[in-house]
Amino acid sequence: MDSTTKAPASAATKPAARALRGYRADDPGTQPAYLYPPYASTQKRAPHEALVRLPWSLSEVTGPLFGFERIRANDFDLTKQHDGAPIGERIVVSGRVLDANGKPVPHALVEIWQANAAGRYPHPVDQHDAPTDPNFTGAGRTLTDAEGRYRFVTIRPGEYPWRNHPNAWRPAHIHFSLFGPAFATRLVTQMYFPGDPLLEFDPMYMSIPDEKARKRLVSAFDWETTIPETALGYRFDVVLRGRDETPMENDLVLPR
Repeated sequence: MDSTTKAPASAATKPAARALRGYRADDPGTQPAYLYPPYASTQKRAPHEALVRLPWSLSEVTGPLFGFERIRANDFDLTKQHDGAPIGERIVVSGRVLDANGKPVPHALVEIWQANAAGRYPHPVDQHDAPTDPNFTGAGRTLTDAEGRYRFVTIRPGEYPWRNHPNAWRPAHIHFSLFGPAFATRLVTQMYFPGDPLLEFDPMYMSIPDEKARKRLVSAFDWETTIPETALGYRFDVVLRGRDETPMENDLVLPR
């Protein structure tokens, strides 16, 4: 996973950033640029200086180790974390975490966070005029098994306005965070839903030039994980490196 600590860098230095990591460079257009003017926040957040590689200590690359003792019983099921049931359509989100060669990555900590069914985050900064849900915190975590598999039960998140441009709305999405064996090996991305008409109008999604790469962020409906009369299933595999790498936000930090 990603293990380079970054200082500000210009958009033009992004290939150099990949070279610093010691990995195969991304295929052109498969990852978001630092500066993407339609995504207004990047005009102020895009770095302007060259990357600085900070030396690692042993603790930064070997720990902490994430084990099942850090996972509570209902951390994977966001519908059972409170006394009451949350409002909204229940869904199952599952998939595999794979390396550049398509091999499973076991024991990776996978965390998600999302808005509730009305498109509201349980955070004081979120002032969207939509109801909060006292029975939905919107965050979960789990570890991948020996085959790299993970599974969450949650609520389909709602869309919400975000004032990036006139009448701007974010598509329904779930944030993913993946940890390797240490804090310095974290990757962050977003999962979208198939058939969402807002995708083509979303600057975060469209900041990835390559259409095939963009579509790797869109989950697929999955009959096999659908629970009869309870929840629709969606499959979302995450590829950490290589030609089929999932687009990540680590090169372009997104707000929410």
